[in-house]
Amino acid sequence: MAWENTPQTFTSERGLRAALIFALAAERLSLYYEHGQWLTEAQGATLAADWLARSKQTMALAERRHLAGLSDRLARDIAASLSREAGLYTAHEMLESLDPNYHSDMAQTLMAECERLLDSEPAP
Repeated sequence: MAWENTPQTFTSERGLRAALIFALAAERLSLYYEHGQWLTEAQGATLAADWLARSKQTMALAERRHLAGLSDRLARDIAASLSREAGLYTAHEMLESLDPNYHSDMAQTLMAECERLLDSEPAP
């Protein structure tokens, strides 16, 4: 699972939250295209907790659920705007980008979108 590549140290809380949105959206898209199902908000919050635990960080459940909701919105917007083939490629590219040694212009653009989403939605 791609989550094993993601534990990192972030220089800011905002960076951590944007990265969680990105990683959760990548996972959501991957599962959607592989199995035709979307993660629930609770499943997203649990994945976020697992990821945070690997990097020895924590976050309140309400905040994890909020970020899971934002990731769901992003993933569904991406899926609705792309063909299946383009969506599969995007999901793959996002999952690959969870490795800090992998560079992707597409992933950088999507990370900027995650930051925009984060800034537009107040935390609980």
